[in-house]
Parts: sequence; structure tokens; C-alpha cells
Amino acid sequence: MESITLQSVIYQIDGQPYEGRLAYDSSRADPLPGLLMAPNWMGISTGAEEIAKSVAEQGYVVLIADLYGQGVRPSNADEAGAAMMPLKNDRALLRKRMWAAYDNLRTTSFAKVDSAKLATFGFCFGGCCSLELARGGAPLKAAVSFHGTLDTPNPVDANSIKGAILVLHGASDPLVPREQLPAFENEMNAAGVDWQLLSYGGAVHSFTDPHANVPGKMMYDAKTAKRAFIAMHNLLDEEFRD
Repeated sequence: MESITLQSVIYQIDGQPYEGRLAYDSSRADPLPGLLMAPNWMGISTGAEEIAKSVAEQGYVVLIADLYGQGVRPSNADEAGAAMMPLKNDRALLRKRMWAAYDNLRTTSFAKVDSAKLATFGFCFGGCCSLELARGGAPLKAAVSFHGTLDTPNPVDANSIKGAILVLHGASDPLVPREQLPAFENEMNAAGVDWQLLSYGGAVHSFTDPHANVPGKMMYDAKTAKRAFIAMHNLLDEEFRD
């Protein structure tokens, strides 16, 4: 990842500073597709930065959205929950913060972004955020959720989705209630969305996180993580094809 630059990007929401991270190949002069990454409930972290850099290596400009605000960097589960829950409970506010990051990615001066080729992906809470941005009508080619929750307070908003939806789900995930899956399918079908849901046998929550180590609840699964990222890249290749 030597050629990948990681750049702090500060932007404002309602007069308050937010600080995302932009990962891009500084050796590329041509416009590249832009991906907005929504991190898990720990927010901007070293782990999130590593994921962003690895995805940027595949030929994308990746912005990690700051969902909590500059300087709000949870260090444990209690802090993460305190930062996350106000957004989970206020989807309009969640979407507002995702939209601000989306606009920053689209107009960034640090790298050349092809504004006609934009997508979002997220992990756990971030998966919820990516789906909510799509439900909010953002002009995205695709939205991808890795082991994220699927519920939304206004399922009719799926009628505003403009791109393809891909949900990458651990079939044994105890943190995503099973009833959310058929509800999500009904929501997508009712709106005529181009959607996929891949359910990985044996995988639980956080299967892409190398640091997840709570057996039966949150566990890294290298094979499943590899398959899931391949599925995302296959979809993006399809949606970004000229």
C-alpha cells in the first residue's frame, strides 16, 4: 500500500467540525470512482484506515465518513454505544451526516473523483449508514452493507434508492435479528430495487474485523471476509462499467 495516501479531510456540519480520512493513489492522475466508507461503531480508527487503504488499492478514492465529529473517537464499547445510539435513533440526523461526507467525497480537491461513479459501503453500524444514505435518495451506483443491521423506520423510503444494493450477512449473526431479513427483502421488492443478500454459513457478526474475537457473537472469518470483499468488487465492477 506504499502508493496509497491517507489524507485527513475536515468539513463542517451545522458549524461543527468533522474529520474524515481520504485514501487514494497519489500516482493516479485520472478520475477514479469514489467510495464513501461508513466505519463500524468505533468510528475513525486504525482498523478502518487499513480497510480504506486496501480498497483504494483496487482503483478507488475512498473517504471514511466521520459520523461522530472531530475528536470523538471511542476507545471502548461504552463510548461507541454512546456515540452511535443517537444516530441509530434519529435516522434523519444519520443521513445528514452521511450526506455531508458524500458531498465532501464528490467535490474533494485532494484527488480526482469521477462524480458519475459513486458508491458507499459500511461495516456493522456503518452498513446501516450506507443503506440509509441510499434510502435517502443519494445518486449512488451501489450501496454495500457488511454484517450491518437492516431495519429502517420508513421502509417506503426504499422507493428513493437509485442504485444496486448488496447485503453481506453472517447467517449465524446474533446481533442482526432474524426478522430483519424478510422485512428487508419485502422492503426492497416493494420498491423494485436491484438487490442481493448473500448469507454466509457459520459467520457471525464482525466477520471482516481481524480484531473481533468473541466466539459465537463477533468473530473474524478470513474466508468469509475474502468472499464478501470479492462480492463487493464484482458488483462495483459491474455498476461502474462504462
